[in-house]
Amino acid sequence: MISAAVVLALCAPLLSAQKGSYTPDRKDVYAPLGQVPKKAAARRNPLEGDPDAVAGGANLFDQHCAECHGELAEGGRKGPSLRADPVQQATPGTLFWILTNGVVRRGMPVWSKLPEPQRWQLVSYLKSLRPAEKGPQ
Repeated sequence: MISAAVVLALCAPLLSAQKGSYTPDRKDVYAPLGQVPKKAAARRNPLEGDPDAVAGGANLFDQHCAECHGELAEGGRKGPSLRADPVQQATPGTLFWILTNGVVRRGMPVWSKLPEPQRWQLVSYLKSLRPAEKGPQ
């Protein structure tokens, strides 16, 4: 007879995927980046190159994003790494659109109530991060 613990261990990934929650091994976790409207993706960050914007974005990240994406944006229980190539190669406009509209099906909230300059500060911070280190293959 199979124990309840074994059944739960086998079913947990399926239940998690059905709820739409983040699972680090899902290949489509960065797919929303490719679904941003072209006009939105083409937007430029008005705070680009402003070191104060990066510092402000780091503070905002700590307050609003680190809980899901990890303290160093390396990924966490609920959110993927923001240092990964798909994020680092995304345009500032793409990141701004994702912040504004969220990815609700994946558990990322809509941040449209955060003032626009603060969302651009977050984009500045994300673009300042170094890409994730690639481990041995």
